[in-house]
Amino acid sequence: MIDHSLVKRFRQEVGDRLAHQRRLDQANGLPPMTGEDERQFARALISQVLEEHARGEIGLGRTPPTVEEEEALAAGIHAALFGVGRLQPLLDDAEVENIDINGCDRVFVSYADGQELMHDPVAESDDELIELIQILAAYSGLSSRPFDTANPQLDLRLPDGSRLSAVMDVTVRPAVSIRRARLGKVFMSDLVGNGTISQDIGRFLRAAVAARKNIMIAGSTNAGKTTLLRALANEIPPTERLITVERALELGLDQFPELHPNVVAFEQRLPNSEGQGEITMAELVRRSLRMNPSRVIVGEVLGDEIVTMLNAMTQGNDGSLSTIHANSSMEVFNRISTYALQASERLPIDATHMLIAGAIDFVVFIEKRNDYHVGGRLRRYVSSIREVNGCDGRVLSSEVFVPGPDGGAVPHAPISCLEELAAHGYSPGGW
Repeated sequence: MIDHSLVKRFRQEVGDRLAHQRRLDQANGLPPMTGEDERQFARALISQVLEEHARGEIGLGRTPPTVEEEEALAAGIHAALFGVGRLQPLLDDAEVENIDINGCDRVFVSYADGQELMHDPVAESDDELIELIQILAAYSGLSSRPFDTANPQLDLRLPDGSRLSAVMDVTVRPAVSIRRARLGKVFMSDLVGNGTISQDIGRFLRAAVAARKNIMIAGSTNAGKTTLLRALANEIPPTERLITVERALELGLDQFPELHPNVVAFEQRLPNSEGQGEITMAELVRRSLRMNPSRVIVGEVLGDEIVTMLNAMTQGNDGSLSTIHANSSMEVFNRISTYALQASERLPIDATHMLIAGAIDFVVFIEKRNDYHVGGRLRRYVSSIREVNGCDGRVLSSEVFVPGPDGGAVPHAPISCLEELAAHGYSPGGW
């Protein structure tokens, strides 16, 4: 069992020595260490600190740590410095889906098979938990993000691609939710293999991406929208230049240059403590259009950037992809209209519906069902696909794929752009 009080003490000591070396390098005019150099130097400092600790224990007549204990301490110190501390084992577990923390000692872990179990504490106190989140906020993403009384909300992407959301001072105890990125490099074949989509839906979506159709992926929280978006993006040819726009970096398309060598990932920037320097999602979407994109991918639509994004989709940026929270494929249009009313443009409903009709080609709805308690398992599957056909005071659409006997989408109505999809290899089963 690792001694977490020792890890905390040694982490502080190694961190102080690391900071001292940074100051020395700066004073001597040396270039700052790269991230990898800093990690290697930290490993050497950890060894040094542990050796000093062992000598001290021997000098006091106590038994020093064993080799195994030293290795565990070294891993814990390194994780505390550069990783996520006592959360690291959970993030290293491929079966963990979600981690919900309601205070340092109220930790609930959801697994891929649908089980939810309580886990050991991830910190000694709530203050230590807040400190851990602050460290992550300082080093994750493109810019440091504050997490304190003045900034009690935080969203960021962890080094392994997982999504973290944290709050403090608006709850009795600090609360953290981590959504695991279990499938980073994911393809349509993977989703066919795990039952998210059928072979027919896979062929349809491949053809829709190849035909440069604008696709909105809808679903509830944790339904698998981002994973499906990654799989669709991986159908885009490597010759295309992609611009991704996100609140917190999560998609990670730029991490796989063998698939997408030409990617620019934008991340929203929050205002500093003086309220300056904010760069909104809407501004980033506008900026993306000036950077020669083949396609613009908006990770998740949650606000007034929707109008800018829809305008982008109608201005020659065909083949755009995005996700949105909704409870059905039909509800997407009302959700977009609500966001548009909040935008600076203050678009009326009828104008928004005209914009939707001109911008979106297909809405793909994905849902989640947990049958674990009745002997089943956690299922995620595409259940509905809706084609946008035009506007007549409201958005006109047809549900071309509807839920079948097992909930998965099956063909239902003719597809109006079938000739375009057929040119890219799609031949429907029933039409």
